[in-house]
Amino acid sequence: MVQSAVLGFPRIGPNRELKKITESYWKGKASVDELLKVGKDIRVANWKLQKDAGVDIIPSNDFSYYDQVLDLSLLFNVVPERYTKYDLPLLDTMFAMGRGLQRKATETSKAVDVTALEMVKWFDSNYHYVRPTFSHSTEFKLNGQKPVDEYLEAKELGIQTRPVLLGPVSFLLLGKADKGSLDLEPLSLLEQLLPLYKEILSKLQAAGATEVQLDEPVLVLDLEKSAQDAIRKAYEYLGKQSGLPKITLATYFGTTLPNLDSLKNLPIGGLHFDFVRGPEQFDKVLDIVNKDQTLSVGIVDGRNIWKNNFAKSSELVNKAVAKLGSDRVVVATSSSLLHTPVDLENEPKLDPEIKDWFSFATQKVKEVVIITKNVAGEDVEAELEANAKSVATRAASKRTNDEAVQKRVASINEKLSTRLAPFAQRLAEQKKVFNLPIFPTTTIGSFPQTKDIRINRNKFVKGTISAEEYEKFINSEIESVIRFQEEVGLDVLVHGEPERNDMVQYFGEQIQGYTFTVNGWVQSYGSRYVRPPIIVGDLSRPEAMSVKESVYAQSITTKPVKGMLTGPVTCLRWSFPRDDVDQQTQALQLALALRDEVNDLEAAGIKVIQVDEPAIREGLPLRAGEERSAYLKWAAQAFRVATSGVQNKTQIHSHFCYSDLDPNHIKALDADVVSIEFSKKDDPHYIAEFKEYPNHIGLGLFDIHSPRVPSKEEFISKIENILKSYPADKFWVNPDCGLKTRDWEETRASLTNMVAAAKHFREQHKK
Repeated sequence: MVQSAVLGFPRIGPNRELKKITESYWKGKASVDELLKVGKDIRVANWKLQKDAGVDIIPSNDFSYYDQVLDLSLLFNVVPERYTKYDLPLLDTMFAMGRGLQRKATETSKAVDVTALEMVKWFDSNYHYVRPTFSHSTEFKLNGQKPVDEYLEAKELGIQTRPVLLGPVSFLLLGKADKGSLDLEPLSLLEQLLPLYKEILSKLQAAGATEVQLDEPVLVLDLEKSAQDAIRKAYEYLGKQSGLPKITLATYFGTTLPNLDSLKNLPIGGLHFDFVRGPEQFDKVLDIVNKDQTLSVGIVDGRNIWKNNFAKSSELVNKAVAKLGSDRVVVATSSSLLHTPVDLENEPKLDPEIKDWFSFATQKVKEVVIITKNVAGEDVEAELEANAKSVATRAASKRTNDEAVQKRVASINEKLSTRLAPFAQRLAEQKKVFNLPIFPTTTIGSFPQTKDIRINRNKFVKGTISAEEYEKFINSEIESVIRFQEEVGLDVLVHGEPERNDMVQYFGEQIQGYTFTVNGWVQSYGSRYVRPPIIVGDLSRPEAMSVKESVYAQSITTKPVKGMLTGPVTCLRWSFPRDDVDQQTQALQLALALRDEVNDLEAAGIKVIQVDEPAIREGLPLRAGEERSAYLKWAAQAFRVATSGVQNKTQIHSHFCYSDLDPNHIKALDADVVSIEFSKKDDPHYIAEFKEYPNHIGLGLFDIHSPRVPSKEEFISKIENILKSYPADKFWVNPDCGLKTRDWEETRASLTNMVAAAKHFREQHKK
């Protein structure tokens, strides 16, 4: 009989319970026992929800207090020496690896000062994982048995689960060598690592687990033959071991076709594929599933919020059943549901017509079960009819189409996406306007979002204070941020963004074609959650969105203040996009809306305008080829459409997080100044790649995801290393990213030290 499966469920809790208790623990306001209790409550609720829905294969070990990849690093003792010397409890070691730790000595504990590990994007999603960091001295061994403990926790409730772990090849390939072991190829550690997998799987078998899910998402990447061979080696080794549970190897986020041969005839029990994002692989996948294996058909989208089309999904699953038989087919989510909000029923304010088009994690669990029942011949006629009606209503809705927007996109030409003059000429004019010192200092945009800001924003939203009262409050916050920056000595200022709830949502709320949730939270990293807006129709800007605040900020200082906008690709990637219109079209619609805003800012006297594109790298197709080339072309075009309507003397900035982009790709944007996350990079070659980049760059000097404060000497050391490979006259001094999540004490100390370091180098270059 066909079974149903979920690959993973959101771990944040329906009301962000995990965020609240974790941050309380970090602040010393909650005990470890209180933290652990909330974690257990969330796990139990998730398991019961899926069991009550009728899911046959329920995941465990999909919960994490910070990041599932970081959990695995801790489990296998992939812990760099700088964390072990402090003798921290295992949980605190994990948090130190994820976010850094800096604290003074007390009577009962020694002083700690350690930076976080590198954090990077999880494939092309907006989730971030903490990168495993290996060295020649890495000693693999088990630290505890988290997967076993959580399996047993579910078992005590009478719920049989399938434990989930990142597979050995993906764990190694997604990691990196530590800076003292740069000659180390992580994949060379496979033989040392595999016995640890055998050991933990053996413990799971002894605890009663009959099946495990090992995720190998790297199979959707361009893999060298050595990596393909490693897949075969790893699963031939594990599959031939006695006393282990059935292994289902899971891939997701794309097609595996170029790597499919590495999966043929493996001695494992099952294979899972993502047929939402890789439908073209379906027929060939059917051909490689052997007679002893099950096929898990990933057909309910784990990455977006649109309701599943039951008729189409059932048709695909039936094809698998026709070839393999019903006992060898599993209906599943395409990936973990980590990337979707928890429950649509938490959205009472959504327009009923639009709400009927959506499906969040809780609803997707039910979709998997309904499709399974339909394929099995059970009576779900009422559910099928309701689903068909929802799909048809959305397709016919007039709310999705705006003819004027479509005509404007069709009119885009090369002139519209080209600055008036090349960079060298623009730079000469800008120098006359700004007269900035060498090593100019700035920040990326946001300043701490204090409790007072959140309280007043909520009061305004609820109508308990007037628009005039709220504007007065926001202006006072802006003035405070401006005076602070003047006091610290920054050269190019920002208004601090106190009026903004989120860098995408704030603009989306003012762009026609978006809709929003109240509780549609999704984990981005650690305790950082976002509420992605949802694009439901063609996009346009009815009126100015940010001009008022920028103009006020500029009116109270003689230093230049940047107008701050979020770029078209980032607005697209950090939203739930439409699935009935291609992403290029949506990006260009957003670009035209932002072009109007950029032009209005310039007309209002704003001379520096920053259009952030931290998600450009995230959107890069996972494989090289025509699709990637086309993406890079239209992504750069969208940025230029947004920013090319200004005069030469107006300076255009942009910012990139986690953006290992080729300098040529950044060059295609033609921004005057770009700032790039850099503080946790160890590779000196990355700096050298930009030596010939013609425009100006700010390489981020401190990690804004960590509460740790770098000293002036640390800043000086970092800048010295950069200047070995990068010219001083093109270098800007700035943090990694916005300071929204930091508190004021950390912000003041870090920026004071950063500016002091910049002044140190100015003095040096006078000599």
